Amino acid sequence: MNVKRIRTIGLVAMAAIVLAACGNLKGSSFGSSSTSTTTTGSKATTTTGSTDSEFYQGVIKNGRYRTSTSRGVNVSQNDNVMNLKSFETGLLDVSKKEFSTSKYVFQEGQYLSTSTVENWLGRVSSSNPDGLNPKNNGKTDPNTRNPIYLQQLEEQDYMIQSGSKLTLGGVTVGLGLNSIDYYTKVQYGATYETDISTTELTAQGKKMANTVLQRLRQKSALKNVPIVLALYKQSSNDSLVGGNMIAYAVSKNGSTSITNWKSLNWQNYVFPATTESKNSGANSNDESDFSSFKSHVQNFFPNLSGVTANAHYKDKSLSKLSVNITTKFYSETEITSFTQYLATAAKRYLPSGVPVEITVKSANGDIQSFLARTATGSSYYTHVFSDQGDN
Repeated sequence: MNVKRIRTIGLVAMAAIVLAACGNLKGSSFGSSSTSTTTTGSKATTTTGSTDSEFYQGVIKNGRYRTSTSRGVNVSQNDNVMNLKSFETGLLDVSKKEFSTSKYVFQEGQYLSTSTVENWLGRVSSSNPDGLNPKNNGKTDPNTRNPIYLQQLEEQDYMIQSGSKLTLGGVTVGLGLNSIDYYTKVQYGATYETDISTTELTAQGKKMANTVLQRLRQKSALKNVPIVLALYKQSSNDSLVGGNMIAYAVSKNGSTSITNWKSLNWQNYVFPATTESKNSGANSNDESDFSSFKSHVQNFFPNLSGVTANAHYKDKSLSKLSVNITTKFYSETEITSFTQYLATAAKRYLPSGVPVEITVKSANGDIQSFLARTATGSSYYTHVFSDQGDN
């Protein structure tokens, strides 16, 4: 069996996810009192500022957003891009439990290099003693081989702002764990699967997290700062939604082991339910509201290829709804009229009290319009994307 290679995902696409989560950069003023700058010689560090207390400010160094030293490194086997997105956003949500947005500034991970993460994601072997995944036992049967448990590893740094200075206040490290390990018995051969139970991947994840913690504590800058370790269960390749954060723990005062883990009951569902997704844990009222919305939209505008939604739940309560609509429209007037109708229908039918995003795309994937409402808002922000650039 071939050892799975490690790959690096495109940095631009992945950085955009976190930039969006750090706040509305367009609304920030780099020269205003909402930013801070610390200068050492010719080097300057600036924060983006934030227009919403829900989001972190980000770090800009020498006029550029400070990117991660290892962003996008993962084991090349999972083709579900939703896992990459929900891993990022889930890790931010976990971090907010320990590092509040009012006190801490977000910085992409700076302490784990690409080579370090690549080694850690590999199998342990004589040539890679730092590998966190189990050694290859030479077996190819799904039930007897040693699977790849750890798929992704992400570092996030949280800085404390004091006057014109930013100092490290804590670190979060997420471990993305496979629920299914995809593998081939021969190079370019058929793909096989090893199913991994939640119990098994959780146990393996906690064991790996303790090893990661011990290694982090060996770095002088991380010797005593709070470190959050979070476990993420990846969804399968054919899933229409990403996976979920399942547990986290906090190490303080320089401790090198964790025994007190906190379970997280976070789930993602697809509306309407599919054969693969029964939505047994989703609120039936939420799904009913979406069905009413979908029915009215499709009746009013029949030229639609699909109307679906990703529903995000925390402790069995809806926390966010992301609606995706694919159209067959070709004229801008149609898209504008449709967007206007969506704003009215969404306000009437979709659940209130939670953030809602609606993305309208063409059949070839081009975004035609976007609508959004905050959890406390009553009306929707709308924008129609124009080829003429005048909207």
